[in-house]
Amino acid sequence: MKAIVIDKNDGGQQVALRDFDEAGLMEGDVTVRISHSCLNYKDGLALTGKAPVVRRFPMIPGIDFAGVVETSAHSGFKPGDAVLLNGWGTGETHLGGYAERSRVKGEWLIPLPPGLTPAQAMAVGTAGYTAMLSLMAVERHGLTPDAGPAVVTGAAGGVGSVAVALLHRTGWRVIASTGRMAEAEYLMGLGANEVIDRASLAGTPKPLAKERWAAAIDSVGSATLANVLSMTRSGGAVAACGLAGGMDLPGSVAPFILRGVALLGIESVMAPRARRTEAWNRLAQELDMAKLDAMTRTIGLADVRQAAEDILAGRIRGRVVVEIGG
Repeated sequence: MKAIVIDKNDGGQQVALRDFDEAGLMEGDVTVRISHSCLNYKDGLALTGKAPVVRRFPMIPGIDFAGVVETSAHSGFKPGDAVLLNGWGTGETHLGGYAERSRVKGEWLIPLPPGLTPAQAMAVGTAGYTAMLSLMAVERHGLTPDAGPAVVTGAAGGVGSVAVALLHRTGWRVIASTGRMAEAEYLMGLGANEVIDRASLAGTPKPLAKERWAAAIDSVGSATLANVLSMTRSGGAVAACGLAGGMDLPGSVAPFILRGVALLGIESVMAPRARRTEAWNRLAQELDMAKLDAMTRTIGLADVRQAAEDILAGRIRGRVVVEIGG
Protein backbone atom coordinates (compact mmCIF):
# COMPACT_ATOMS: atom_id res chain seq x y z
CA MET A 1 0.00 0.00 0.00
CA LYS A 2 1.06 3.63 -0.44
CA ALA A 3 2.01 5.48 2.74
CA ILE A 4 4.08 8.36 4.04
CA VAL A 5 6.76 6.76 6.18
CA ILE A 6 9.10 8.42 8.68
CA ASP A 7 12.39 6.60 9.28
CA LYS A 8 15.29 7.60 11.50
CA ASN A 9 18.99 6.79 11.46
CA ASP A 10 22.23 8.44 12.53
CA GLY A 11 21.66 11.11 9.90
CA GLY A 12 18.34 12.10 11.43
CA GLN A 13 14.75 11.77 10.32
CA GLN A 14 13.74 10.94 6.73
CA VAL A 15 10.23 11.24 5.29
CA ALA A 16 9.13 9.51 2.08
CA LEU A 17 5.96 8.58 0.22
CA ARG A 18 6.58 4.94 -0.64
CA ASP A 19 5.20 1.42 -0.74
CA PHE A 20 4.62 -0.11 2.69
CA ASP A 21 4.03 -3.81 3.27
CA GLU A 22 0.60 -4.31 4.83
CA ALA A 23 2.10 -7.15 6.84
CA GLY A 24 3.81 -4.42 8.84
CA LEU A 25 0.52 -2.98 10.14
CA MET A 26 0.30 -3.04 13.90
CA GLU A 27 -1.86 -5.04 16.28
CA GLY A 28 -5.60 -4.36 16.26
CA ASP A 29 -8.97 -5.99 15.74
CA VAL A 30 -10.25 -3.71 12.95
CA THR A 31 -8.68 -2.94 9.58
CA VAL A 32 -9.86 0.26 7.91
CA ARG A 33 -9.51 1.25 4.27
CA ILE A 34 -8.70 4.95 4.62
CA SER A 35 -10.23 7.48 2.25
CA HIS A 36 -9.26 10.74 3.97
CA SER A 37 -6.94 12.15 6.62
CA CYS A 38 -6.01 15.73 7.44
CA LEU A 39 -3.20 18.00 8.59
CA ASN A 40 -3.00 19.21 12.20
CA TYR A 41 -0.29 21.19 13.97
CA LYS A 42 0.91 17.99 15.65
CA ASP A 43 1.22 16.34 12.24
CA GLY A 44 3.44 19.23 11.17
CA LEU A 45 5.66 18.68 14.19
CA ALA A 46 5.87 14.94 13.46
CA LEU A 47 6.69 15.31 9.78
CA THR A 48 9.35 17.98 10.28
CA GLY A 49 10.87 16.46 13.41
CA LYS A 50 10.70 19.83 15.16
CA ALA A 51 9.28 18.18 18.28
CA PRO A 52 9.61 14.58 19.51
CA VAL A 53 6.07 13.59 18.51
CA VAL A 54 7.05 10.29 16.86
CA ARG A 55 7.96 7.66 19.45
CA ARG A 56 8.77 4.66 17.24
CA PHE A 57 10.28 4.11 13.80
CA PRO A 58 9.35 3.46 11.12
CA MET A 59 6.18 5.47 11.61
CA ILE A 60 3.28 6.34 9.36
CA PRO A 61 2.21 9.80 10.58
CA GLY A 62 -1.33 11.19 10.56
CA ILE A 63 -3.23 11.46 13.84
CA ASP A 64 -6.67 11.33 12.15
CA PHE A 65 -8.36 9.25 9.50
CA ALA A 66 -11.78 8.36 8.09
CA GLY A 67 -12.71 5.37 5.99
CA VAL A 68 -14.57 2.09 5.77
CA VAL A 69 -14.07 -1.08 7.81
CA GLU A 70 -12.58 -3.89 5.72
CA THR A 71 -12.26 -6.60 8.38
CA SER A 72 -13.31 -6.67 12.01
CA ALA A 73 -13.05 -8.97 15.01
CA HIS A 74 -14.64 -6.27 17.20
CA SER A 75 -18.29 -6.66 18.15
CA GLY A 76 -19.04 -3.00 17.53
CA PHE A 77 -17.98 -2.87 13.88
CA LYS A 78 -18.54 -4.89 10.71
CA PRO A 79 -17.17 -4.64 7.16
CA GLY A 80 -18.65 -1.70 5.33
CA ASP A 81 -19.10 0.52 8.41
CA ALA A 82 -18.02 4.14 7.93
CA VAL A 83 -15.73 5.18 10.80
CA LEU A 84 -13.34 7.85 11.94
CA LEU A 85 -10.48 8.03 14.39
CA ASN A 86 -8.54 10.73 16.16
CA GLY A 87 -5.86 10.41 18.76
CA TRP A 88 -5.01 7.27 20.74
CA GLY A 89 -1.36 7.66 19.73
CA THR A 90 -1.91 7.12 16.01
CA GLY A 91 0.85 8.83 14.09
CA GLU A 92 2.95 8.84 17.29
CA THR A 93 3.21 5.32 18.73
CA HIS A 94 0.78 3.53 16.39
CA LEU A 95 0.91 3.64 12.58
CA GLY A 96 -1.33 6.49 11.50
CA GLY A 97 -3.57 7.88 8.82
CA TYR A 98 -1.30 8.89 5.92
CA ALA A 99 -1.75 5.48 4.33
CA GLU A 100 -4.28 3.46 2.39
CA ARG A 101 -5.01 1.19 5.36
CA SER A 102 -4.67 1.08 9.13
CA ARG A 103 -5.20 -1.67 11.69
CA VAL A 104 -6.35 -0.37 15.08
CA LYS A 105 -8.28 -1.29 18.19
CA GLY A 106 -12.02 -1.07 17.63
CA GLU A 107 -12.44 0.88 20.86
CA TRP A 108 -10.53 3.73 19.24
CA LEU A 109 -13.02 4.12 16.41
CA ILE A 110 -16.14 6.27 16.28
CA PRO A 111 -18.97 5.57 13.83
CA LEU A 112 -19.12 8.34 11.26
CA PRO A 113 -21.96 10.57 12.51
CA PRO A 114 -25.03 10.82 10.27
CA GLY A 115 -24.82 13.88 8.06
CA LEU A 116 -21.02 13.91 7.83
CA THR A 117 -19.09 12.62 4.84
CA PRO A 118 -15.57 11.23 5.43
CA ALA A 119 -14.12 14.33 3.78
CA GLN A 120 -16.15 16.62 6.08
CA ALA A 121 -15.10 14.60 9.12
CA MET A 122 -11.46 15.15 8.22
CA ALA A 123 -12.10 18.81 7.47
CA VAL A 124 -13.08 18.88 11.14
CA GLY A 125 -10.31 16.51 12.28
CA THR A 126 -8.57 16.73 15.62
CA ALA A 127 -8.44 20.53 15.32
CA GLY A 128 -12.20 20.94 15.05
CA TYR A 129 -12.88 18.15 17.52
CA THR A 130 -10.60 19.96 19.99
CA ALA A 131 -12.50 23.19 19.39
CA MET A 132 -15.74 21.41 20.26
CA LEU A 133 -14.22 19.84 23.40
CA SER A 134 -13.18 23.37 24.40
CA LEU A 135 -16.68 24.75 23.88
CA MET A 136 -18.14 21.84 25.86
CA ALA A 137 -15.73 22.56 28.74
CA VAL A 138 -16.77 26.22 28.81
CA GLU A 139 -20.42 25.14 28.87
CA ARG A 140 -19.81 22.62 31.67
CA HIS A 141 -18.33 25.49 33.66
CA GLY A 142 -21.75 27.10 33.43
CA LEU A 143 -21.00 29.92 31.01
CA THR A 144 -23.48 31.02 28.35
CA PRO A 145 -23.38 33.80 25.74
CA ASP A 146 -25.19 36.06 28.22
CA ALA A 147 -21.97 36.18 30.30
CA GLY A 148 -20.19 38.29 27.70
CA PRO A 149 -18.02 37.81 24.60
CA ALA A 150 -15.64 34.96 23.91
CA VAL A 151 -12.14 35.39 22.47
CA VAL A 152 -10.44 32.87 20.20
CA THR A 153 -6.67 33.03 19.80
CA GLY A 154 -4.87 31.69 16.75
CA ALA A 155 -8.21 32.30 15.10
CA ALA A 156 -7.14 31.80 11.47
CA GLY A 157 -5.67 28.36 12.23
CA GLY A 158 -7.50 25.03 12.30
CA VAL A 159 -8.68 25.00 15.92
CA GLY A 160 -9.37 28.72 15.83
CA SER A 161 -11.38 28.70 12.61
CA VAL A 162 -13.71 25.95 13.83
CA ALA A 163 -13.95 27.57 17.27
CA VAL A 164 -15.05 30.88 15.75
CA ALA A 165 -17.73 29.14 13.67
CA LEU A 166 -18.99 27.04 16.60
CA LEU A 167 -19.14 29.93 19.07
CA HIS A 168 -21.00 32.07 16.55
CA ARG A 169 -23.48 29.27 15.83
CA THR A 170 -24.19 28.82 19.55
CA GLY A 171 -24.89 32.51 20.11
CA TRP A 172 -21.63 33.96 21.41
CA ARG A 173 -20.24 37.34 20.44
CA VAL A 174 -16.84 36.31 19.10
CA ILE A 175 -13.57 38.23 19.26
CA ALA A 176 -10.97 36.66 16.95
CA SER A 177 -7.28 37.22 17.67
CA THR A 178 -4.85 36.66 14.81
CA GLY A 179 -1.37 37.59 13.68
CA ARG A 180 -2.66 37.73 10.11
CA MET A 181 -4.91 40.78 9.98
CA ALA A 182 -5.27 40.22 6.24
CA GLU A 183 -7.53 37.32 7.26
CA ALA A 184 -10.04 39.63 8.99
CA GLU A 185 -12.61 39.27 6.20
CA TYR A 186 -12.24 35.47 6.32
CA LEU A 187 -12.78 35.46 10.10
CA MET A 188 -15.79 37.75 9.89
CA GLY A 189 -17.21 35.35 7.32
CA LEU A 190 -16.89 32.53 9.86
CA GLY A 191 -18.80 34.54 12.44
CA ALA A 192 -16.32 36.80 14.24
CA ASN A 193 -17.83 40.08 15.44
CA GLU A 194 -14.43 41.69 16.02
CA VAL A 195 -10.89 40.89 14.89
CA ILE A 196 -7.90 41.98 16.97
CA ASP A 197 -4.19 41.80 16.29
CA ARG A 198 -2.40 39.15 18.33
CA ALA A 199 0.18 41.80 19.18
CA SER A 200 -2.30 43.14 21.75
CA LEU A 201 -1.92 39.81 23.60
CA ALA A 202 1.80 39.31 23.06
CA GLY A 203 3.38 41.77 25.49
CA THR A 204 4.57 41.14 29.04
CA PRO A 205 1.40 40.09 30.89
CA LYS A 206 0.09 42.18 33.74
CA PRO A 207 -1.18 40.29 36.79
CA LEU A 208 -4.60 41.77 36.01
CA ALA A 209 -5.65 43.83 33.02
CA LYS A 210 -8.94 45.39 31.95
CA GLU A 211 -11.72 42.78 31.81
CA ARG A 212 -12.61 42.10 28.17
CA TRP A 213 -14.25 38.65 27.77
CA ALA A 214 -16.08 36.01 29.74
CA ALA A 215 -14.66 32.99 27.94
CA ALA A 216 -11.73 32.06 25.75
CA ILE A 217 -10.48 29.23 23.57
CA ASP A 218 -6.70 29.43 23.36
CA SER A 219 -4.52 27.34 21.05
CA VAL A 220 -1.40 29.48 21.46
CA GLY A 221 -0.20 29.25 25.07
CA SER A 222 2.75 31.18 26.51
CA ALA A 223 2.38 34.98 26.86
CA THR A 224 -0.82 34.97 24.82
CA LEU A 225 -2.54 32.65 27.27
CA ALA A 226 -1.24 34.66 30.23
CA ASN A 227 -2.59 37.88 28.71
CA VAL A 228 -5.94 36.25 27.92
CA LEU A 229 -6.23 35.12 31.54
CA SER A 230 -5.42 38.60 32.84
CA MET A 231 -8.22 40.09 30.71
CA THR A 232 -10.90 37.51 31.56
CA ARG A 233 -13.92 38.73 33.49
CA SER A 234 -14.70 37.62 37.04
CA GLY A 235 -16.08 34.10 37.05
CA GLY A 236 -14.97 33.51 33.48
CA ALA A 237 -13.12 30.53 32.02
CA VAL A 238 -10.32 29.90 29.54
CA ALA A 239 -10.03 26.61 27.66
CA ALA A 240 -6.35 25.95 26.92
CA CYS A 241 -5.89 23.48 24.07
CA GLY A 242 -2.66 24.31 22.23
CA LEU A 243 0.94 25.50 22.36
CA ALA A 244 1.65 27.13 19.00
CA GLY A 245 3.31 30.01 20.86
CA GLY A 246 5.15 27.91 23.44
CA MET A 247 4.64 25.61 26.42
CA ASP A 248 5.47 28.17 29.10
CA LEU A 249 2.89 30.23 31.00
CA PRO A 250 4.53 33.47 32.19
CA GLY A 251 1.56 34.69 34.18
CA SER A 252 0.25 35.32 37.67
CA VAL A 253 -2.17 33.62 40.05
CA ALA A 254 -4.07 36.93 40.28
CA PRO A 255 -6.81 36.03 37.76
CA PHE A 256 -7.52 32.83 39.70
CA ILE A 257 -7.59 34.19 43.24
CA LEU A 258 -8.91 37.72 42.63
CA ARG A 259 -11.40 37.12 39.80
CA GLY A 260 -12.17 33.43 40.18
CA VAL A 261 -11.13 32.73 36.60
CA ALA A 262 -10.94 29.04 35.68
CA LEU A 263 -8.25 27.55 33.46
CA LEU A 264 -9.74 24.52 31.70
CA GLY A 265 -7.25 22.05 30.25
CA ILE A 266 -8.35 20.34 27.02
CA GLU A 267 -6.85 16.94 26.26
CA SER A 268 -8.12 15.33 23.08
CA VAL A 269 -5.89 12.29 22.49
CA MET A 270 -7.26 10.04 25.24
CA ALA A 271 -10.64 11.68 25.84
CA PRO A 272 -13.27 9.21 27.11
CA ARG A 273 -15.39 7.60 24.42
CA ALA A 274 -18.65 9.11 25.70
CA ARG A 275 -17.27 12.65 25.53
CA ARG A 276 -15.67 11.91 22.16
CA THR A 277 -18.97 10.67 20.73
CA GLU A 278 -20.87 13.65 22.14
CA ALA A 279 -18.38 16.04 20.56
CA TRP A 280 -18.62 14.42 17.13
CA ASN A 281 -22.40 14.23 17.20
CA ARG A 282 -22.59 17.90 18.13
CA LEU A 283 -20.16 18.81 15.37
CA ALA A 284 -22.36 17.01 12.84
CA GLN A 285 -25.42 18.90 14.10
CA GLU A 286 -24.07 22.35 15.00
CA LEU A 287 -21.16 23.15 12.71
CA ASP A 288 -22.20 25.14 9.65
CA MET A 289 -21.02 22.96 6.75
CA ALA A 290 -20.84 25.94 4.40
CA LYS A 291 -18.42 27.62 6.81
CA LEU A 292 -16.46 24.37 7.14
CA ASP A 293 -16.15 24.23 3.37
CA ALA A 294 -14.99 27.87 3.28
CA MET A 295 -12.12 27.11 5.67
CA THR A 296 -10.97 23.88 3.97
CA ARG A 297 -8.72 22.90 1.09
CA THR A 298 -7.79 19.41 -0.12
CA ILE A 299 -4.37 18.01 -1.00
CA GLY A 300 -2.92 14.61 -1.88
CA LEU A 301 -0.34 12.54 -0.03
CA ALA A 302 2.44 13.94 -2.23
CA ASP A 303 1.70 17.46 -0.95
CA VAL A 304 1.70 16.68 2.77
CA ARG A 305 5.40 17.26 3.44
CA GLN A 306 5.30 20.86 2.18
CA ALA A 307 2.01 21.50 3.97
CA ALA A 308 3.67 20.41 7.22
CA GLU A 309 6.29 23.15 6.80
CA ASP A 310 3.55 25.64 6.01
CA ILE A 311 1.41 24.89 9.06
CA LEU A 312 4.36 25.39 11.42
CA ALA A 313 5.24 28.64 9.67
CA GLY A 314 1.68 29.95 10.09
CA ARG A 315 0.98 29.88 6.37
CA ILE A 316 -2.06 27.57 6.60
CA ARG A 317 -5.51 29.11 6.88
CA GLY A 318 -8.21 26.93 8.37
CA ARG A 319 -8.16 23.22 7.61
CA VAL A 320 -6.37 20.90 5.17
CA VAL A 321 -7.91 17.58 4.14
CA VAL A 322 -5.61 14.87 2.79
CA GLU A 323 -7.29 12.69 0.18
CA ILE A 324 -5.94 9.14 0.42
CA GLY A 325 -8.12 6.98 -1.81
CA GLY A 326 -11.55 5.51 -2.40
